[in-house]
Amino acid sequence: MGRHRGNSPDEDDHRPRRRSGRSRRRRGRGGAITAFAAAFAVLLGLGVTGWVLIDRQGGCGREDISLEVLAASELSPVLTRIASSFNAEEHSLDGRCVQVEVRGADSANVAYGISGAGPTMGDTSSHVWIPDSSLWPSLVERSTENAVLTDTGTAVAHSPLVLALPREAAEDGEATSWATLVPTDTAAPGNGGYDVRLIDPVRSSSGLATLALIKGAIGDGQEQQARLIAAFQGLQQGVAADEEAAFSALSGDSGDASPVLVLSEQAAWRYNNEHENAPAHVNYPEGGTYTLDYPYLLRTDDPLLSRAAEAFRAELTGDDAQSLIRGEGFRSADGTADTEVLRSEAGFQKEIPAELPSPSGGAVEQLTRAWNQLKLNTRMLTVLDISGSMAEAVPGTGLTRMNVTTQAATEGLSLFPEDAEIGLWEFSVRINGDLDYRETVPIRPLDNEVEGGTQHQALTTALAGIEPKPDGDTGLYDTILAAYREMSRTYKADRVNTILVLTDGNNDDEGSISLDELLTTLEEEFVPDRPVAVISIAFGPDIDPEPLERIAQVTKGAAYSTDDPTEIGDIFLQSFALRIADTGEEG
Repeated sequence: MGRHRGNSPDEDDHRPRRRSGRSRRRRGRGGAITAFAAAFAVLLGLGVTGWVLIDRQGGCGREDISLEVLAASELSPVLTRIASSFNAEEHSLDGRCVQVEVRGADSANVAYGISGAGPTMGDTSSHVWIPDSSLWPSLVERSTENAVLTDTGTAVAHSPLVLALPREAAEDGEATSWATLVPTDTAAPGNGGYDVRLIDPVRSSSGLATLALIKGAIGDGQEQQARLIAAFQGLQQGVAADEEAAFSALSGDSGDASPVLVLSEQAAWRYNNEHENAPAHVNYPEGGTYTLDYPYLLRTDDPLLSRAAEAFRAELTGDDAQSLIRGEGFRSADGTADTEVLRSEAGFQKEIPAELPSPSGGAVEQLTRAWNQLKLNTRMLTVLDISGSMAEAVPGTGLTRMNVTTQAATEGLSLFPEDAEIGLWEFSVRINGDLDYRETVPIRPLDNEVEGGTQHQALTTALAGIEPKPDGDTGLYDTILAAYREMSRTYKADRVNTILVLTDGNNDDEGSISLDELLTTLEEEFVPDRPVAVISIAFGPDIDPEPLERIAQVTKGAAYSTDDPTEIGDIFLQSFALRIADTGEEG
């Protein structure tokens, strides 16, 4: 804390000032005061912990300096109490009292308000912002270059991510890691048998950090990318829209079996305070976790407001304020916890867990985009080859190519949520009058009622009953063009519109359009704002992958090929990597 100053403006202007690290003094008038304040703002912008000339003796005789602080909703109540005491002490700058107003705000809401990168509600302006995690300013910096946002290097509080389980589930004492929490597909829990839930990552730093932790556990590479997609789609099945919904799921009020929730320590503590009849037990994953760090961020370059912000920052890092913050279930920045608050009987541990590196801004942006793209629902037309060669046996399996293909397609249906819209065509040559294709099941949501069952059941039944056409040829090009035009005509902007072609042959319909004609037509009819991607999976020893690769390139789709039809299932999953890739490149 800097040297005290008097209340008289004249005395203030002539009083000597001490410069940090020097015994020498200089005198300065109003211009010097402005220069000093500007210099201090620069120091603060560089993350240097400064000091403020401030008078705690009261007697402010001029208009107050109003400092507006937006803080994470769970932190704002205790900061409001600290600000009230701070204001009562009449901290003075240049003969003006600093009056701090703290407002609670959703961290994601403020981040999107600053960057303009997402939906916001309410006023998100302030001089200081204390989000729950540095993930949010990282996103802001990636989204805009115009925001005034300075990291002071101060963490107001810490709260590691933990697993909150029902007490009875925690009694098993089974060790967990982020790897054991990875869902293996959209219908199954993680490898450890846990039904893992998280709060929507678009709105929650704990949810966003969970995606980063799970991605880290899975690793990189093409096979890992497919597993990541399966994990994300599995997590989306039980994602909680907000913390209230997550708490309801954990308590069993939602009617579902109690899941394992990824929460911060402080959120788990609040849950237990609010649900004494259904308390949770806290578990710490092996190998470390991510920690919410509540950074103190400056959103003004005004010298006087910067000094006021520094005064309140110093207050928050003091012993008294930190004690109050720990009393609300947080840890201090050094990891210290109040063991009378975070009690061991609820599973909380005194020592702060090992902290895993926080994801970079680019990684956060990629994860958010991936989650949103996978959340955007699917509208897909599956086009299945029924030419004669599909009746050929697959060595070592006892199955035909058709058997293997329809089994893979049936299993692939489990990748989609029940409101995904999926239909089925089959094709060969002239199987529908002069047409090479025919509709088997119209495109409808999987959960729609269809003839006493659901669309999902109708597709499963249709796939099981498809038979190859003896001696049938492959009318590939006319079918792709017809499917593309149908999907373009019925395009839905709120969905990912895709054509999935499953074939074991090359186009051998002598009466069809040529490849060059098809490519030219697709290029002319492709609309970037209404994209319909063609994804193809071709198999068999005689397949020529080049035509399908060129079709994929024109439609921003993907083309996969293999000599082994038993690999179709894995390729089917890998094809979904297209939805979270930076660009729609072919496979």
